[in-house]
Amino acid sequence: MHRFFVTLDCLRGEHVILTGPQANQICDVLRMRSGDKIIVLDDTGYEYTVLLSKVVRQEVSGQVIHKQKSEAEPKTRITLYQSLLAREKFEFVLQKCTEIGVVSFVPIVTQRSIIRRPDVVKPRKMSRWRRIIIEAAEQSCRGRIPRLESHVDFSDAISELDRFDYFLIGEVVSKKSNLREVLKTGGTEPREIAVFIGPEGGFTEKEIADICAKGAVTFSLGKRILRTETAAIVASALILYELDR
Repeated sequence: MHRFFVTLDCLRGEHVILTGPQANQICDVLRMRSGDKIIVLDDTGYEYTVLLSKVVRQEVSGQVIHKQKSEAEPKTRITLYQSLLAREKFEFVLQKCTEIGVVSFVPIVTQRSIIRRPDVVKPRKMSRWRRIIIEAAEQSCRGRIPRLESHVDFSDAISELDRFDYFLIGEVVSKKSNLREVLKTGGTEPREIAVFIGPEGGFTEKEIADICAKGAVTFSLGKRILRTETAAIVASALILYELDR
């Protein structure tokens, strides 16, 4: 069934009303009709099966026939601190890491970031990124929409890491601990993990030293050098594979 995230005001008891682009998509793009079913999600972790009773371009409505807790949200919560990349690459990271299960994205500006001017990330671009995340969350059966935070400088990002159980920083040097070994240290399984992925030129030595001084653990994804967008996806997937059982 097609899935749609809605605001809480669209849910009126057992009655659901969708308007705007969502109504247009259901009516004109998907060509759904009265009697068809969709799933709506309230972004609190619940999903509702809805039997459509009215389908017109301006408004789609229906009745909730089943409610359940979403089973797709990970127990291990990853916040991805991704260095700003060229548009297509950054959007690819947002899309695929949403599908994998990342719960929050924080774009960071590093010394070697291709995009370093704060004014480059305009509100229109943030809106586009949020749409990409929402569409990926709907497609991948997520129960919540991952958060997209405003971009921050690397130094500011590492000053607010106390809430995480682990914070990890990826390096390409193969002699560093692999991710599985890193996740086995510390005894208890972490539930809040911050993952830092650098730009195409990697983090500088000073950046690595600064975050390690805060308690971060470096890890390697192997002997082969991955593109930064690949590293973000692989690291997120491996963490959830190892911990989110």
